[in-house]
Amino acid sequence: MTNTPNTKENVNRFDADVKATGSYAYTAEQLSSKLANGRITEGISAAYPFSGKRVLDLGCGDGAYTVMFADLNVQSVLGVDPAAAAIEAASRRAEAAGVADRIRFATGNIYELGDLLDGDRFDVIVLRGVLHHLPDPARAIAALSGFKGTIIVLEPNGFNPVLKVLEKFSRYHIEHEERSFLPMTIEGWLTSAGFEVRQSSVINLVPMFCPDWMARPLNSMGGWVERLPLVRQIACGQSLIVAQR
Repeated sequence: MTNTPNTKENVNRFDADVKATGSYAYTAEQLSSKLANGRITEGISAAYPFSGKRVLDLGCGDGAYTVMFADLNVQSVLGVDPAAAAIEAASRRAEAAGVADRIRFATGNIYELGDLLDGDRFDVIVLRGVLHHLPDPARAIAALSGFKGTIIVLEPNGFNPVLKVLEKFSRYHIEHEERSFLPMTIEGWLTSAGFEVRQSSVINLVPMFCPDWMARPLNSMGGWVERLPLVRQIACGQSLIVAQR
């Protein structure tokens, strides 16, 4: 998909990442990414009873996370993303994993889903790390207002000061137009779209890109930090929000 007013330049950047390396940087083999993504996947998996459900994974990227839904015994998954090269990589990933019969992919724009949400095609929509890449995230949530089901949102935690520094000075974050929102901001978008927030938490202490010597102890401390109300709001890296209509 070419860049339009409904997409950002980072779509082209993510496409370039896939063409260069075959995947996105944050789904690569670096230990910190593995640990962070493992905790995020664990959190999403525990937030909703996925078994037997039909999943719409919006902003699925290279499909690294999408194919994991097969382990949760879902009925079917459709992954949608505007980055064409990422969708091609995702389809290859599903084929290689032997789950292409249940997990399919298509290029598309969250603002222009057409009849995708008509009827009763999906039980749950997953937005894993999507909103902060969009030119107008509030409008993207509003575009889902006709959906009757559960929405799971995973976003960088806007309370985390380290993320705010990275957004200003990290080359990767600048090139990919990374940003973070306060959890209550996202909750407000969902409420305005007619959804009721059922769960809101912050999880994961391990930054996506940090050295192994830092990732290991942070990972071991993660469960403890997530149980400390004030500390977790600042220290944890991701907001996990579940809403329903």
